[in-house]
Amino acid sequence: MEYSYGFPSTRDVSLQELSKRLAEFAEVRGWDQYHSPRNLLLALVGEVGELSEIFQWKGEVAKGLPNWTSDDKEHLEEELSDVLLYLIRLADVCGLDLGQAALTKIVKNAQKYPVKDHTATST
Repeated sequence: MEYSYGFPSTRDVSLQELSKRLAEFAEVRGWDQYHSPRNLLLALVGEVGELSEIFQWKGEVAKGLPNWTSDDKEHLEEELSDVLLYLIRLADVCGLDLGQAALTKIVKNAQKYPVKDHTATST
């Protein structure tokens, strides 16, 4: 098995594991004092902006990113990871179970948009 930064690189990772690692990362660096919900939200918004820049002038992009270089894909992975990590940290600092909240939201969406409605609409 290949390892990256001491972690196995080919296994599923839970939100709880990421949350724990992020909390440890912040604690040993003394960053907890800066990780207020507001600060984390603003950092998250900044990362979403960086993610958006990747797509800004590309027009429509095909699924699987067949025309992207490996460097472009790696950059996208990094920005998506930044967004995910800030989102997980924000939920943790707010005392929320993000995984359970997401599952609950899927159920609510299934009730709001039952299978019989085949038209795609956005909310």
